[in-house]
Amino acid sequence: MTYGVGILGAGPGVAALHVPTLARLADSFRVVHIADAGSGRAGAIAARISARSSTGADALLGDPEVTVVAICSPPSEHAAQILAAVAAGKRAIFCEKPLATTVADAEAAVEACRQAGVPLVVGTNHYFDPAWGRAKHHLTASGNPVLSISVTLSLPPNTRYHDVVAELPTESAARRLPDLEQPGVAAAVVRQLLTGLAIHDLPLVRDLAPRLDRVVFVRAVPPIGFAVGFVASGIPVQLTTAMHASGADALWRVTIATARDRLDVTFPPAFVHAGSARVHVRSADGRAIDYAHDARDGYVAEWSALAELLDEGLPVEYDELLDDARYGLRLADDAAALIGARA
Repeated sequence: MTYGVGILGAGPGVAALHVPTLARLADSFRVVHIADAGSGRAGAIAARISARSSTGADALLGDPEVTVVAICSPPSEHAAQILAAVAAGKRAIFCEKPLATTVADAEAAVEACRQAGVPLVVGTNHYFDPAWGRAKHHLTASGNPVLSISVTLSLPPNTRYHDVVAELPTESAARRLPDLEQPGVAAAVVRQLLTGLAIHDLPLVRDLAPRLDRVVFVRAVPPIGFAVGFVASGIPVQLTTAMHASGADALWRVTIATARDRLDVTFPPAFVHAGSARVHVRSADGRAIDYAHDARDGYVAEWSALAELLDEGLPVEYDELLDDARYGLRLADDAAALIGARA
């Protein structure tokens, strides 16, 4: 069966990721409607694929051809739009990460989907990436306990993230950069980057270390970035993100150390369809393993998962979605509070 998709949002993620991905899954999905908040971008994207466009959410949610709603709007709108899509009687919802910006909103959104029996998928594409399944299989088969986890993001300049973390004039890049010397500003930047960027990989971390114990250190890194260290299930975890003015090539890597080996999962840059992540293992005796690369990426896998929920009536892991949201939001709140305490 082919489901009509309505997309709320018309940013770069919609144009570069979701529209091309759904085109690859034409047997399951067809984009029929795109709505923006007044930017006019929806019309341009929709025209390329012969879809309808509108401004605001009402027309899209009232469109009878829209059976699946994809929420790709700013994070502050996610929970309310999930509630609106459920109230409009839509059959399924895809929501970009984060699910919500507060725990209360996440709980309300998930409970609404649960009560209505509406399948919900959160777009944590790294978790859906086939490479993560291979990495987990290796860790399980080796039987060696995880000793540490590190997530490293080195990103070129990206005004999309600059605008997210700083409501400042946009005439020049220098004026967009927040003053990280101010604890309140630094705390807000770190919280937004944790919920907007680190949220890609926190479900992977929670997969290995499900109990968040405590935040040990946190620092806002100029020009825009952070370093956060915390302990989860007794395992030390470090998250490091920086956007460099020099525009270095992107690096997005999860490193897991055990007593016997080091496992690196290196993801393609965001907005790139390059297949799955690469999994490389180096053992203590010097042997190396490179797992096979999959042509399917996490973007295809997450939408395929939604198709399976619709076609086969599989149970939705509502509690897992909510626990992922609680984990990420608690980490973000605790890290921000630790910075704020220095004021």
